[in-house]
Amino acid sequence: MSATAPPATPGRASQQTDERLLRTSPLRKLMGRPELGSVVGAVAVFVFFSVFADSFLKASSFSTVLYAASTLGIMAVPVALLMIGGEFDLSAGVLVTSSALVSSMFSYQMTANIWVGVGVSLLVTLAIGAFNGLMLTRTKLPSFIITLGTFLMLTGLNLGFTKLISGTVSTKSIADMEGFASARKLFASELTLGDVTLKVTVLWWFVLIALATWILLRTRFGNWIFAVGGGADAARAVGVPVNRTKIGLYMGVAFAAWVSGQHLLFSFDVVQSGEGVGNELTYIIAAVIGGCLITGGYGSAIGSAVGAFIFGMTSKGIVYAEWNPDWFKFFLGAMLLLATLLNAWVRKRAEATS
Repeated sequence: MSATAPPATPGRASQQTDERLLRTSPLRKLMGRPELGSVVGAVAVFVFFSVFADSFLKASSFSTVLYAASTLGIMAVPVALLMIGGEFDLSAGVLVTSSALVSSMFSYQMTANIWVGVGVSLLVTLAIGAFNGLMLTRTKLPSFIITLGTFLMLTGLNLGFTKLISGTVSTKSIADMEGFASARKLFASELTLGDVTLKVTVLWWFVLIALATWILLRTRFGNWIFAVGGGADAARAVGVPVNRTKIGLYMGVAFAAWVSGQHLLFSFDVVQSGEGVGNELTYIIAAVIGGCLITGGYGSAIGSAVGAFIFGMTSKGIVYAEWNPDWFKFFLGAMLLLATLLNAWVRKRAEATS
């Protein structure tokens, strides 16, 4: 005995058509974007400080906000990709300082061209990123433990080597060495567009956002990142190279740390060995505000950029409003909670209508 489907009625056909239209609705696509909650939060923060801080809307103020956002955003982008892949990196903050220290001390001690130190720093920084990834994939320990260990080791190495070589907690000045001027143009120069002066870090930030977004949405590696974050065992079962993907993500964080470290060095020409501690949490906060889930498998590079922009607006907006800067951490924590709740609500709404 066979069963046949009931004939389609005009009402049912109309309902099916409506459902197909609903699936392609731009509104539904917008509701499904990870960065929607952070964009709403960014608009709210912008309006808030536009009202309470008179100088917030000035062109010079905007360039300062962008600079603060870019120095955080350069690191927040690869950290967001790593979180989408289901992992953390607690060593990212001190790795920035390590990168700057290697460039400075190698060039100074070897009396070499600055670019030699920059190149050695890139190799060392990428090696540390690969070490994190290899330790994670070989030991199967949580990334929290692996990168916490790296954080502590780098913190000690930064201080120990700097005091051993320089005799103090900071490096020697390299401003008069060959290659410094050209390296400074690449990592710490300024661009003037009308009344706005932009640091080159803003360009680095935009390039990394575009590259990361292209990787996530247009490449096989991007599919691997989402698959690994959604479930490593399931991803491995369908042929995703889980280990290579995670190692690549950690090396991506290391590359961004190298860029940030060179900016730190060539902005001031000396580096304090104790810098960077605690910044790793700020990178994670920016990614979470931007829509990344702690559990992995969900998020976007654009969202992390919006999270960094919220950070820039908040940190400078408090100054422009002439409030006590001690309140900054309170506002940052409040933004983290509100953005996370808003992101969760948006995601539930998107899943309910899917």
